[in-house]
Amino acid sequence: MTLLTHFNTGDTAWVLASAALVLFMTPGLALFYGGLSRSKNVLGIMMQCMFCIGAVSIIWAVFGFSLAFGKDVGGGIIGNLGLAGMGSNHTLIPGLSHLAVSPLAFGVFQMMFAVITAALIAGGGADRMKFAGFCVLIVVWTVLVYVPIAHWVFSPNGWLAHQGVLDFAGGTVVEINSGFSALGLAIVLGKRHGWPREAMVPHSVPIAVAGAGILWFGWFGFNAGSAGAANGVAVHAFLNTQLAACAGLIGWLIIEKVTTSYATTVGAISGAVAGMVAITPCAGFIGTMPSILIGLLAGLICASAVKLKFKFGYDDSLDVLGVHGVGGLIGTILLGLFASVAVNHGGANGLFYGGGLHLLGVQVLAALVTAVYALVVTAAIAKLLDKTIGLRVSPDDENIGLDSSQHAENAYSIGSSQGHR
Repeated sequence: MTLLTHFNTGDTAWVLASAALVLFMTPGLALFYGGLSRSKNVLGIMMQCMFCIGAVSIIWAVFGFSLAFGKDVGGGIIGNLGLAGMGSNHTLIPGLSHLAVSPLAFGVFQMMFAVITAALIAGGGADRMKFAGFCVLIVVWTVLVYVPIAHWVFSPNGWLAHQGVLDFAGGTVVEINSGFSALGLAIVLGKRHGWPREAMVPHSVPIAVAGAGILWFGWFGFNAGSAGAANGVAVHAFLNTQLAACAGLIGWLIIEKVTTSYATTVGAISGAVAGMVAITPCAGFIGTMPSILIGLLAGLICASAVKLKFKFGYDDSLDVLGVHGVGGLIGTILLGLFASVAVNHGGANGLFYGGGLHLLGVQVLAALVTAVYALVVTAAIAKLLDKTIGLRVSPDDENIGLDSSQHAENAYSIGSSQGHR
């Protein structure tokens, strides 16, 4: 086995700090989702997010990282088990000998990506999914959906990587994947009782704002950390993340104001998230002005896309498809127009920078393949589990709420049988 004997300690420290920021995003997501849920289901969705931290981290360490980044077993589809147990600080990752950081630090950083992607899809089945069923779903989904897509795109030996696809921090692997996986889950679970006749409004917008703030903070590690070093590309990715988030926030509010005459707090935080989703694949490959345009388009388009569920009748409870799926498509495809080697010599030139149609073509291919694979395989997994162990709670349990029926807890004690205090 080839060993790497030297790595940059400063860059390794930056990647480890970024990994911690990305981990912090999952509790942030729990708050974001919890605030947007009804009060009887707050702990239900938070528990699902927290379970992902525990289960996915262990899967990743034992064999997931190896299957995603190990030596390819043929065709760029999946890696081998040569990195099972995540090796050591000195084990060379196939195709990534240029890494300036400890390979183990790189593996930890990628672990946190897998964790939050799994947690994101919980939003598609919010308010009606059995906790036990969700746990099994996430374990199977991580192995059959996340790991292969990560190998295709993130591993230099993956088949999409060989086509020349660019994905700086997970537009395909994280965003499109989670959005369309959530759609597959929502379709199998069916609509919540009363939806869309009954208004199912957020129970605590302030909690959702706090969660969005943590997500925003963590996203700097998500995108800037993907540079793999504390260098100029990381700084560029950091700035682009901020600009796209701000532009997305403004874009979403424009749509709200035009269509409803009101600009809402929920719209503001949703727009910021949409902007960060769209810039994720682009952050280290494009200039600052295109990042503003991409963020603005994400805010405008995603604000419109979340309404599609009412037209087509799928109950994506927390709009994972509309924000993450559609936002990921926007960023992944537009990268084919705006990528510039002047920003990152490790990238390519998009159509608007003299690169022709090749990059745009492979970006569209990667977006479509990821969306279809995530949707079909997730729906198949969910259908199989629903027919065997069951995924959806009973109507009575759904009416009571997941907090009580699944966890014997309540998020708030006021008005409970314990009395007022």
